[in-house]
Amino acid sequence: MGTLKEKFIEKALPLSAEIRQFVKENGQVPLGEFTVEDVYAGQKGIIGLLTETSLLDANEGIRFRGYSIPELRAKLPKVPGGTEPLPEGLFYLMLLGEMPTYDDVLEIQENWRNRSEVPAHVYASIDALPITTHPMTQFSIGIMAMQTDSKFAKAYRDGINKKDYWDPTYEDVCNLLARLPYVAAYIYRRTYKDNVHIAPKPELDWAANFAHMLGYDQVEFYKLMRLYLTIHADHEGGNVSAHTTHLVGSALSDPYLSFAAAMNGLAGPLHGLANQEVIRWIFEMRNEIGNAPSKEQIADYIHQTLKNGKVVPGYGHAVLRKTDPRFLAQQEFAKTYMADDELVNIVWNIYEVAPPILEGTGKIKNPWPNVDAHSGALLLHYGLNEYDFFTVLFGVSRALGVMASLMWDRALGLPIERPKSVTYEWLKNTVEAKKAKA
Repeated sequence: MGTLKEKFIEKALPLSAEIRQFVKENGQVPLGEFTVEDVYAGQKGIIGLLTETSLLDANEGIRFRGYSIPELRAKLPKVPGGTEPLPEGLFYLMLLGEMPTYDDVLEIQENWRNRSEVPAHVYASIDALPITTHPMTQFSIGIMAMQTDSKFAKAYRDGINKKDYWDPTYEDVCNLLARLPYVAAYIYRRTYKDNVHIAPKPELDWAANFAHMLGYDQVEFYKLMRLYLTIHADHEGGNVSAHTTHLVGSALSDPYLSFAAAMNGLAGPLHGLANQEVIRWIFEMRNEIGNAPSKEQIADYIHQTLKNGKVVPGYGHAVLRKTDPRFLAQQEFAKTYMADDELVNIVWNIYEVAPPILEGTGKIKNPWPNVDAHSGALLLHYGLNEYDFFTVLFGVSRALGVMASLMWDRALGLPIERPKSVTYEWLKNTVEAKKAKA
């Protein structure tokens, strides 16, 4: 080990232990409207963002412009004879706060079809990467490559009045949303299908055309994509991908730069990458125990996972204190179309077994499953078994919410974000002063 690294470890490890003890002893000392513990808790629960598109309640779950997920599945427009909502309609709802008609959705579809041509250099940029590059890295680079076409960046260079920022932002947002499925499908076919690509069917809706370009033309899979891209679209403004879009966008970075940054956050294992980690964890369990583990065996494996200092992927949430409604929507879909699927039944057995074990540790505030706990099993049922790609699907969906929100950031003229930070020394001195005064 080099001297610099050795010196860092000598300082960092003792300080880490000291800070943990300090928070344990002084966590409830107030620092205004928040406490010492809040400073070290990732700002959870501290109101500091304005996000119009959705609101997450700890006990009720996510609402998009006031509508719950069951209400969205009932009220949003569907293809004729369809059973699942069209994601384009959710974008309309998040952007305008009004429930769209089917004609409104058709207008969006036509608009996005006219914007869907991806510049050739975007594909060339992706092709320059090793084929083993993680799909999320390819996705982020593809988004960055599209930035050369940014209308906002050009308008800003040309001296646009700030009251008009929303206009080129709108153009970038629609272009980005129109092209994302094409870029994502290209990455999938390049990485897993010998670079054999599938021409789009523009007459299909946004989700179904995406499924088609991936290579999955089952009617049920079209339905799953419509549901998946709807329920993953937004989850309030404080999650990593949404907050990153707000933060980077607040510097007047254009939608491409802002969204690429958000996708780098989504690629983290504590955020969107969790959906692939759930499947990886289940596969490891099956390799060790067998293809159809009993509930008792699942319980033992969960205990062993926790004993090894690891998390059970797909369980827990920073805000929710109940089962994620997005999990329940996927479970309902699975009960309709794949109730006998072996992997799906393992997911349901984990759902019965895991919460009481996690709650029993006394360390986990939310022992219930989140959206990631179920999504992978649904995709695998239809043959999409390349689970490193799952987070890209999440990213295509998340674009709907964060881009609608970014539009409002520019329309409302929200300022650059600049929260205050302090040092550990400042915290110690402040706590000591408060104690002395008391």
